[in-house]
Amino acid sequence: MASAMLARLFQQDYQPIPNSAYEVENPSASRRHHVPSNCYNRYRGCSTGRAKWRKLLLRGLLITIGANFVLLLLTPIFNPSYSKRPAHFSGRNVRNETVFIAANIIDEGLIRGAWGRSVRGLVELIGPENVFLSIYENDSGPGVKSALKEFAADINCRSAVVSGHIDKSKLPTVQILPHDARVKRIRYLADVRNNAIEPITNFELLHSTTAPFSTPLTKFDKLLFLNDIVFSPRDAADLLFSTNMQADGRTRYNAACAMDFIDPIKFYDRLALRDNEYFESGLPIYPWFVRTGQRAESWHDVVNQKDAVRVKSCWGGMIAFEARWFTESLGKDLTPLQFRSEPDTFWDASECCLVNADLEYLVQKVDGTPVETFVNPYIRVAYNEKTFKWLEFTRRFERLGLLLQMGISWLSGMPRISARIGDVTGEKVIRQEWVYTEPTNQEGRDIDNQDYTLEDIPKFGSWQKEERTVTPGGYCGFPGLLALKNHYNENERPWESIRSVAAAE
Repeated sequence: MASAMLARLFQQDYQPIPNSAYEVENPSASRRHHVPSNCYNRYRGCSTGRAKWRKLLLRGLLITIGANFVLLLLTPIFNPSYSKRPAHFSGRNVRNETVFIAANIIDEGLIRGAWGRSVRGLVELIGPENVFLSIYENDSGPGVKSALKEFAADINCRSAVVSGHIDKSKLPTVQILPHDARVKRIRYLADVRNNAIEPITNFELLHSTTAPFSTPLTKFDKLLFLNDIVFSPRDAADLLFSTNMQADGRTRYNAACAMDFIDPIKFYDRLALRDNEYFESGLPIYPWFVRTGQRAESWHDVVNQKDAVRVKSCWGGMIAFEARWFTESLGKDLTPLQFRSEPDTFWDASECCLVNADLEYLVQKVDGTPVETFVNPYIRVAYNEKTFKWLEFTRRFERLGLLLQMGISWLSGMPRISARIGDVTGEKVIRQEWVYTEPTNQEGRDIDNQDYTLEDIPKFGSWQKEERTVTPGGYCGFPGLLALKNHYNENERPWESIRSVAAAE
């Protein structure tokens, strides 16, 4: 027995735990119960290295799933996003400020339903005597006209509700093919919006529109612009009278925007939104902005749950302005704000971004101070009732998407930076602009009747150096052309996006 045990000392599979006397006398029994050399408890068995890693990975996965589940449960309870309104959000017009409400709407269902109810509710919160309501729709059909007529008869404030017609043949066009001159979509939308705000400077109309009161309302503190959205009247009042409120109870902003959502988690109007360093937003989920630039102020304001997130441009379906920028004589060579478009063929920008850029320019010229434009993420709107009903719930969870938004934004190369972001307003610059150089059918020349397509655009023009005077809003722009279609079917979208022939810069 002693010799057998000494022999085992020099075997490679020596075990620190000695065999029983029975196993020493019966080696075959020991072989049947052989335990690998790296195992210290042969009675419990021993896993191989691969099995250990599987167990560790499984354990890590279960811990991760458990932690995320706990976060999912606790975040909306203990750390919800933009859910508890600030104490000063009263939903009331405590200072009896006067408000000009402008709106464009083409949705008959919303006029008769949620939008119409909310506008009436908002008028009551502001005070009917403090409101002038201007609604303009353009060629939206008999159903919309009928709905607006009924709405106008039921509204309890001074109002101008107009069903108009914009003659597109009188709008400027850009030539892209011999038989194809297009109206820029942004130019058309700018005209539609300008018709909605037109009464604020039409003193004859303001003085003659008194019903249901005996006196006119001609001076305004705020201008509120509404899209065809679903919104809360109290939220709209808080946007107007509570955003960036100061110690004296007064708001301080040049413009303040809501946030519009196309579905319960996805922000919509990225085309008009620029952060406080003029960058576009990131992936359109919380926190919406990208942590980039020198200070990333917009990103930090959102993460810190501020009601006044600093930006340079926004719209969000509902925006409040200081009314004076649309009404007052501002000085030499300065005119009140209006909506506009970019004139170049293959350079476009949202009219809602450009009006913010023009506002910044006016504020700097007139007041000599930086513009104060804010997004208020407490105030949220949607484009249908189903989405709107979800917004109070989904906002409680949105902090969970922060790392996801940051990661995908970075992987996607966001934010996109406009080629004209560094332009200085008023300077003369030389740019490469697309110029149509061939004859057109309007010139009465002998042009073949071939049916050209958009792919043929490069044949009929070239990029040429042109001198331009820089206007505000270079950071709003992007290469391309958003153009109205000359012909389209009833159920077809009346505009299209046409890619630039080449990069404009």
